[in-house]
Amino acid sequence: MGKMKAAYYGGSRQIDIRACVPVTPGPGQVRVRVSHCGICGTDLHVYLGDLDHRLRLPEVIGHEGSGTIAELGPGVEGLAVGQPVVVMPIISCGQCPACVAGDYHVCHQLKVIGIEAPGAMQSSWTIPAHLVFPLPAGMDLQQAALVEPVAVACHDIRTGALQKGEYALVLGGGPIGALIAIVAKHKGARVLVTEINPFRIAMLRRLGLEAVDPREPGWMERIMEETGGAGADVVFEVTGVAAGAEMMTKAAKVRGRIVMVGVFAKPAPVDIYKIFARELQLFGARVYQREDFAEAIAIVDSGAIPGHELITNVLPLDQLRYGLEQMATGGDVMKILIDCQA
Repeated sequence: MGKMKAAYYGGSRQIDIRACVPVTPGPGQVRVRVSHCGICGTDLHVYLGDLDHRLRLPEVIGHEGSGTIAELGPGVEGLAVGQPVVVMPIISCGQCPACVAGDYHVCHQLKVIGIEAPGAMQSSWTIPAHLVFPLPAGMDLQQAALVEPVAVACHDIRTGALQKGEYALVLGGGPIGALIAIVAKHKGARVLVTEINPFRIAMLRRLGLEAVDPREPGWMERIMEETGGAGADVVFEVTGVAAGAEMMTKAAKVRGRIVMVGVFAKPAPVDIYKIFARELQLFGARVYQREDFAEAIAIVDSGAIPGHELITNVLPLDQLRYGLEQMATGGDVMKILIDCQA
């Protein structure tokens, strides 16, 4: 199999690439030969030290993995060695009130793989078999690494109950914001994205999306013109910064829906009066459920996600720190994938 490596996070801006030893899967587990793993905003929060209180250092990070099954543990059925797969990287306790109610994705003891458990930035990854989703035959494993963030988008859109023909405002045009916009448009919504990075604005427009810089005048008036003075039916807050929290209540129509997607590193002021006065509905959207993963696989397999355009960089594992710094400094990147076999 060649030299196996893993990326260990050891504290703020510390990434150590070192050899990893394959873990033989136990009962109910599988070992995956990881092909690619995407870098996401959560990984960036980890890298910057924002989530140190949740990690046991050092820890292998990453959760957007695709690969093939290399080994089956005892008792695993319905899967086969060599099968291409993706992984839903959340572990629920199955016993808390949320799990009993069917809301396992917001389990009281939820563990996110890549934070509270070893993640996908490694050549060989042993995980519970029930988290594995087989892929359609022939799906490209680079494209498959987009399934997890597409599942985020599917869950966000389902949470906001966005309907065909409705107007969606996506605040933040990074990888998740772009995917929310693409999936929303795929479902027949009208979509406007705000983004301040010129590289990303240009890319969003090339992908056929309406994108504006919110620092320029007139963009809010544009929403009102395009909605007959009503405002957006659904606002997706994906920036995770105070400016986005301020915009979201201004742009939503009376009785509109706001879906909180971005991870805020620190509290941000929110205009609670507008929520009261306009009877706005405010939803949190943390991760996803199994139905969102299944939908995401179908959407990626359909070709509706322009992965070749969204994936701006494919880097070897040794260059993970470089990729994270590119994201941290606002480089000319959209989706960065790590080749875990390179």
